[in-house]
Amino acid sequence: MIVILKPNPNRDQLDSLIAWLQEKGVVIHTSVGEHSTILGLVGDTSQLDADLIAALDIVEGVRRIQEPYKKANRKFHPEDTVVQVGNTQVGGGNLTLMAGPCSVESEEQVVAIAKAVKASGATLLRGGAFKPRTSPYSFQGLGAMGLEFLKVARQETGLPIVTELMDMSQLPLFKDVDLIQIGARNMQNFDLLKAVGQQDKPVMIKRGMSATYEEWLMSAEYVMAGGNPNVILCERGVRTFETYTRNTLDITAIPVLRKLTHLPIIIDPSHAAGKSWLVDPLARGAVAAGCDGLLIEVHNDPATALCDGPQSLRPEVFDTLARKLLTLHETMKTLEG
Repeated sequence: MIVILKPNPNRDQLDSLIAWLQEKGVVIHTSVGEHSTILGLVGDTSQLDADLIAALDIVEGVRRIQEPYKKANRKFHPEDTVVQVGNTQVGGGNLTLMAGPCSVESEEQVVAIAKAVKASGATLLRGGAFKPRTSPYSFQGLGAMGLEFLKVARQETGLPIVTELMDMSQLPLFKDVDLIQIGARNMQNFDLLKAVGQQDKPVMIKRGMSATYEEWLMSAEYVMAGGNPNVILCERGVRTFETYTRNTLDITAIPVLRKLTHLPIIIDPSHAAGKSWLVDPLARGAVAAGCDGLLIEVHNDPATALCDGPQSLRPEVFDTLARKLLTLHETMKTLEG
């Protein structure tokens, strides 16, 4: 249930309303927007008399929320959430470019790529230290050493680092990571979601291969229910009957999520396509549709990459694409505004 307050509500009446609701065992989340203030009520609200609350002088209206996700729901939080990651912001009208290798292979490699993508306009460095692979015989990442190489790259460039957490046992190693990524395979690993919900750092949740929007938002809800409001959603393509591409990028997710939630929306065209030549058009389509940022794989020598070389861009190709995307983003803002 949400309670929409009239502008400038009487403080004494508001305090009385909040105290009464808390006596009923309801947890209250206050969202102050530009034009209105909303009280989001979480708990058993079935016994609350909506008509009684609506009749109060300070109340504009009362609405019951049917969706199972509450904190991630735009009805609870009408204003877009902006997530601070290190020295950059995700959301709030920005176009955030996260770029780097699928897998960290050496200190020299990741530092060189970090410098290149920063020069092209990227504000976050992505790189895999722990790699979930379909085959047990594939390269699984450098693990803790890979995290150390990422930290060196951050020190050299100032770029905050984004990397995937696969298991709760790895959490102590992630204390210096700026943005924790939860991969598609772990989107419904609820114990892991609860664990990152108790962290004081942002979390980016990739959509599961066959997950619905509601299932995806419920994963975000797990993190937010744990006390961590800094959640970013990442669409990376879903599994369909098509086999030509690695996955099928769901551009529809951008306007749908914009309606359903206040959380920032990132698009990963690299994993969606699985082919480097498709990254450019998919990325441009995502920006035109209104995403908050892109996650793009960049490797200095894709032919020798230990992981996902066919979908990785060379630094010079990324540079050209980044300039296109930033220009397109500014153009779309002008058209919309």
